[in-house]
Amino acid sequence: MAWNEPGNGGKDRDPWGNDGKHQGPPDLDKVIRNLSGKLGGVLGGRGSGNGGGGLGSFGVIVALVIAVAVWVVSGFYTIGEAQRGVVLRFGKFYQTVEPGLSWKATFIDRVYPVDVETVRSLPASGFMLTRDENLVRVEMDVQYRVIEPRDYLFNVTNADDSLHQALDSALRYVVGHSTMDDVLTVGRERVRQETRELLQEIIDPYQLGLMILDLNFLPARPPEEVKDAFDDAIAAQEDEQRFIREAEAYAREIEPKARGQAQRLLQEAEAYKQQIALRAEGEVARFRELLPQYELQPELTRQRIYLETMEEIYSKVNKVVVDTPEGSNSLIYLPLDKLMEQQATREARVDPNVITSDYLNNNNVPSGQDSGQLRPGSDRSNIRPTSGRN
Repeated sequence: MAWNEPGNGGKDRDPWGNDGKHQGPPDLDKVIRNLSGKLGGVLGGRGSGNGGGGLGSFGVIVALVIAVAVWVVSGFYTIGEAQRGVVLRFGKFYQTVEPGLSWKATFIDRVYPVDVETVRSLPASGFMLTRDENLVRVEMDVQYRVIEPRDYLFNVTNADDSLHQALDSALRYVVGHSTMDDVLTVGRERVRQETRELLQEIIDPYQLGLMILDLNFLPARPPEEVKDAFDDAIAAQEDEQRFIREAEAYAREIEPKARGQAQRLLQEAEAYKQQIALRAEGEVARFRELLPQYELQPELTRQRIYLETMEEIYSKVNKVVVDTPEGSNSLIYLPLDKLMEQQATREARVDPNVITSDYLNNNNVPSGQDSGQLRPGSDRSNIRPTSGRN
């Protein structure tokens, strides 16, 4: 049945107390007063003479106990293994909490967990002007982590943003004091090291609570209009370094051989020196032995020395003249040097009969002269040197 249906003046079914004639919204102030009156009756307004006040006090205590229990339970929190917790009490730094389960006073303390183990990365890039007024695009990446959570949170408004601005400033300063070739090729390590040192100097006074781990200098590149020319220049420098390494490797290979040859020549020279000195001493000793004999028989000793000397000289002469009968003007040549070479060949167990015409022509041996060859049983009594005593 509808609330505004007639029945006891419509008041039995209308919770707002309307009489059925007025259908507008209820008075908000009146509703609040009614609700307050009912609550007051429940907590102690009813039957004050029947112990109603004690029941109301017990209800308040139970409500307070429940509120305290909820407040205590809501204060428990956990800090991760890689985190540290920064606790503020009434907005002021109170303490730093280690990993694990902890408790805070709700509505009084506030906890900020900070990751102190993860390595963070922050890039910086842009077109920068070098000392020789060239424009290059430089990219650098800084790796860092948090070491002081309190400084990281409260010393500056945003520590990460401050580090980014400091990196950009340091990088532009170092690039501005370097040439384009240094940034693109040979001076990259120097640029990276100087940027790291300058960045550390910039952030130290601010106490950001950060530690710089490393700076990665990504490949820089020139403007697209001159990229091909710079690629050729870089390739030429790489070829230069390759040629230098090859030359150094060749030098390392040749130098030991040269030192070995030099040492061998020194040893041969020393051996030759000793040989000549010993030979000279032997000659001196021989002449000293001949001197007493010469003093006893000068003519005989002179003749013997002469014959020995001529024998040594004639042993090195490879041409002889053979006497012919009287009235004959023919001159017979006997190739004793070739015969001696053949004898040496036999001793070396090489077939001496295999002598071609090229060998004879190359060694000036006349072919087709039967008289110029020695045969078994031929008369050698008429052979004598071309010079000397007859």
